Amino acid sequence: MGTVTTSDGTTIFYKDWGPRDAQPIVFHHGWPLSGDDWDNQMLFFLAQGYRVIAHDRRGHGRSGQPPTGHEMDTYVADVTALTDALDLGVAVHIGHSTGGGEVARYVARAKPGRVGKAVLVGAVTPVMIKSDSNPGGLPMEVFDELRAALAANRAQFYIDFPSGPFYGFNRPGAEVSQGLIDNWWRQGMTGAANAQYECIKAFSETDFTEDLKKIDVPVLVAHGTDDQIVPYEDSALRSVELLKQGTLTSYEGYPHGMPATHADVLNRDILEFVKS
Repeated sequence: MGTVTTSDGTTIFYKDWGPRDAQPIVFHHGWPLSGDDWDNQMLFFLAQGYRVIAHDRRGHGRSGQPPTGHEMDTYVADVTALTDALDLGVAVHIGHSTGGGEVARYVARAKPGRVGKAVLVGAVTPVMIKSDSNPGGLPMEVFDELRAALAANRAQFYIDFPSGPFYGFNRPGAEVSQGLIDNWWRQGMTGAANAQYECIKAFSETDFTEDLKKIDVPVLVAHGTDDQIVPYEDSALRSVELLKQGTLTSYEGYPHGMPATHADVLNRDILEFVKS
């Protein structure tokens, strides 16, 4: 574990496991969580001989809680500071949900030789908010409700959200994991309320269309068809069409939180993609 300090003085916490000369895999977490949300994947790829790295986004987890910078360009600048400090080359960048947007923008802007491949899991790309150019998106009211729930009672909201749509535990016959719910709550409550509030705008309104078009490395787009947070049709199908070397893998009936609920399947498929 370690930290890097960004140009505005924010401390970014990260975990860095495995041989320093192994190919690095960098994990980017979703809202409002932390790098701990990737523990299953980090242990899996560590066992496969990779160097695995996961950071806590500014205002989230154990990173600093600055008053500003809670938007995608600064998130990506923080990632750049981390990858520069660790001198990561030909890395595979894997992002879930908000982290998928972060990956898309970082990879589109990365220095030559920094990125080998990328994986977008339930990613917010190309853009979530409904507009004339994105009629299939979600209306602003959806995100206003998230902000209102966070501001009113963040602690209760961070129990209700993973208990319901995030992991698909609201579906008939779902096998509910109290451990996943509790861990989601723990990660969320560790971060700063103001940063998580502002991040809702970042993940819902940032348009990654041009970023996806610029990416020239192979990208795996992995998405569950029963994703109740980032709808499959408006995200995965549109994202893969914009990528130069995009491959779509659809998971029938899988929820948004499939990196946790179906880790064995996702880990296997990502490993196959990384090795291919």
